[in-house]
Amino acid sequence: MLHLIYNPNTKKSEKVLAEARELLDARGAEYDVLSGADPALMRREVARLTEEETTLVAVGGDGTLNAVLSAVACPEKTILGLIPAGTGNDFAAKAGIPYGAGAVDLLLDSEPKYTDFLDCGEGRRSLNIAGLGIDVDILERRERKKAAGKKMSYFSSLLRSLVKYKAVRMRIVADGREESYSVFLAAACNGSQFGSGIPICPPAVIDDGLIDLIAVDCPKKLVLPFYLIKLMRGRLHKNKIYHHVLCREAEIYPEGTDYVQLDGELFPATQLHVRIVSNTLRMYRG
Repeated sequence: MLHLIYNPNTKKSEKVLAEARELLDARGAEYDVLSGADPALMRREVARLTEEETTLVAVGGDGTLNAVLSAVACPEKTILGLIPAGTGNDFAAKAGIPYGAGAVDLLLDSEPKYTDFLDCGEGRRSLNIAGLGIDVDILERRERKKAAGKKMSYFSSLLRSLVKYKAVRMRIVADGREESYSVFLAAACNGSQFGSGIPICPPAVIDDGLIDLIAVDCPKKLVLPFYLIKLMRGRLHKNKIYHHVLCREAEIYPEGTDYVQLDGELFPATQLHVRIVSNTLRMYRG
C-alpha cells in the first residue's frame, strides 16, 4: 500500500497527482491519498502510519518532501517515495527521480535503497541541504515579494542578495574540529544543489554516510561576477574561497542569525546542529 501525501496549495501538485493516479490505477496499485492542507493533521497521520512498516510517497517539491520526512516516527520502518511536482525539485535531480508521473514506474518497478538524511534536532530533518547565510537572505527576500503579491525567481533573489549581503562571522565545528570563517554561506549538504538547480556542492553523495560541510568566503564585489559564473557551472568548489570538509556531525554558530533553511524552508533558529543518519531510511530512487 502506497500512502500518497500531496501539497494542495499548488496547481502543479494537483495536476501531477491526477496523472500519477491514472498510472497507478492502470497498473492495479493499491494506494490512498492524504492532503497536506492541514500540516498538523498531516504530521499526526504520518507519525501514526510510520510506527509500523509503511511506504509514504510525497507528491510535491523539496518542501513537501521535507515536511513528510520530518513527520516520520520511525525512519527505520519507513520506505519513502517521491513524485516530484515542485518548482526546484533539487533532491529529485540528485536522486535520479524523474519529474511528475514518470516517477510512478520507479515506485512500482525498483527496490528501495538506503538513503542518508540529516537530523537537525527538535524533530527537524533534511534530505538535501541545511544552511545559513545568504541562502536564508534569498528565501526571506522571496517571501517578502510573495507577501506583496509578486513573484521572484531564486536566481533573481540570489543576484540581489549578492549585491547587498555582507559577510557573517561563523564558528563551525566538524566532528569536534573547530574553525572560524567570515562567509556569505555555510551549509551541511547531503544533496548537491539548491535554488532550482544551482550546484553548490557537486561532490556530495546521498548514501556515503557523510556530511559535506561547506563554507564559502564572501568575495569582493569586483570579482563577484567571476565567482557567480563558477557557481552556476558547478566549479565553485575548486576555488580558494570554498572550504569543504567531510564529517558525520556538524555545528554552525553564526553571529546575528534568526533563521536557518532546511531544504528551502525557513525555520527560526540561531544556530545549526546536524548529524548524518545512514543505513536507516530506504527510498525509491535512481
